[in-house]
Amino acid sequence: MSRESLSLSEARRIALAAQGFDRRRPRGRVGVAHIRRIIRQLGLLQIDYVNVLTPAHYQVLFSRLGPYQKAHLHQLVYRRREFTEQWAHEASIVPVEIWPLLRHRMETHRVRPYGFESFLEQNPGYVNWVLEEVRARGPVTADDLPEPDGMARRLAHAWFGTKSRDDFLRCVIPRAVLEAHFGRGRLAVADRRPNFSRTYDLAERVLPPEHHGLQVSRADAQRELLRLAARAHGVAAASDLADYYRMPIREARPRLAELVEAGEVREVQIEGWREPAYLHREARLPRRLDACALLAPFDPVIWYRPRAARLFDFDYRVEIFVPQEKRKWGYYVLPFLLGERLVARVDLKADRAANSLLVLAAHVESHAQAGVVADALRGELRQMALWLSLESIQIDKRGNLARSLARSVVMPETR
Repeated sequence: MSRESLSLSEARRIALAAQGFDRRRPRGRVGVAHIRRIIRQLGLLQIDYVNVLTPAHYQVLFSRLGPYQKAHLHQLVYRRREFTEQWAHEASIVPVEIWPLLRHRMETHRVRPYGFESFLEQNPGYVNWVLEEVRARGPVTADDLPEPDGMARRLAHAWFGTKSRDDFLRCVIPRAVLEAHFGRGRLAVADRRPNFSRTYDLAERVLPPEHHGLQVSRADAQRELLRLAARAHGVAAASDLADYYRMPIREARPRLAELVEAGEVREVQIEGWREPAYLHREARLPRRLDACALLAPFDPVIWYRPRAARLFDFDYRVEIFVPQEKRKWGYYVLPFLLGERLVARVDLKADRAANSLLVLAAHVESHAQAGVVADALRGELRQMALWLSLESIQIDKRGNLARSLARSVVMPETR
């Protein structure tokens, strides 16, 4: 029996609609309900606090909602506690009901930094003391806890062959132990301080009991995570779906077969794809898309690079850790989505001292028209500058879109 076929354009529209780009941004004030809807639609927000522009998880919401108050996200996660933090894709904000679905992963969580498991095994007294200290004191940060006596100096010598990183390790040891308890589900993140540092408390004091105490088998959890990934993708290859919640592909395939059998997804063939794709039963195919958004480097639309290449013919790499002389596009590059295509790459920086949004480079894709892209990008840059309370936009000359963009940009109005 032949599979249903989709053109690449149809697959893009389905995928972008599933990610919330099939509707216009709210015209009025964006509230808590809008943010709640987007996170639940996506299933998670990957947390990243690189602050060149603004932390990436805030950008994901801006891409779909336009300007909003960041405090609303904090309220939903750390005050109302409808969402929580846990390792999902990477470190992520997820609905609280996702916690039990991730529990089987918590049991085998790999502790960071690499090799720190040996410290946990060799120092059970300190590890247990940290947990009991949280139990007795309530929410704590890493700065609230002392290091084990003399441990930083010994670890510095063992790990680095030097004693010059003692201050660094005094901070790392309590934080890494707290992170280990968090990753293994004993602690949860109760709050974030203004400097973005985590405050930890016992998981049972942060999560509602109906979610913290719920037990779900590994197979059932994986099946549900894949169903959520399929809904968030609309249409996707097996590898795309497995990556969404960081599931081994060998474990994902039998669960996907069960979703096919249950009618949750069906196999389809996408133009130009070598492997079959899976179409979620609720996926929608808009006749056209009027999307216009800058995408954060860790937006779900592009975070799995093979999918971005297959779906958009867009080769994307985050070059933050690439030496400057080897960077092709820039340090903090955001793809620009226009309609159903990724049409440009923009290297952005918020210069808070100069109160300006810097466009360090702008490159248009070969299939797009520079003038059309520049006109659309102008409005998006203006909205972003206003949202970030920046009073001007400065365009550098780097990139084949820079000249067209400089001619069309209008400075934002001061708040």
